[in-house]
Amino acid sequence: DLATALNDRGQVRYLRVEFAAALKDYTAAIECQPGFEVPYYNRGLVRYRLGDFDEAMQDFRKVLELNPQFEDAALSLKQAILDKEEKQKRGY
Repeated sequence: DLATALNDRGQVRYLRVEFAAALKDYTAAIECQPGFEVPYYNRGLVRYRLGDFDEAMQDFRKVLELNPQFEDAALSLKQAILDKEEKQKRGY
């Protein structure tokens, strides 16, 4: 389906370090199929890599709302919280 295709194209772009394009694909996949948790997780990973911890945490929380058993999202959420706290302690 279209949401899966967009998510998959986002993955290719993510692996090519084309983060802006990957974000667009993941967002388009979410708009196509809002109940599909995988593009939220993938978008959260990109946002995390870009240092956008608040947005990443939003995406990881949405994944867990849709699928509480998604362990990687739970781990990624914990890491994003820790990294945000560390960033704040260092003052940037």
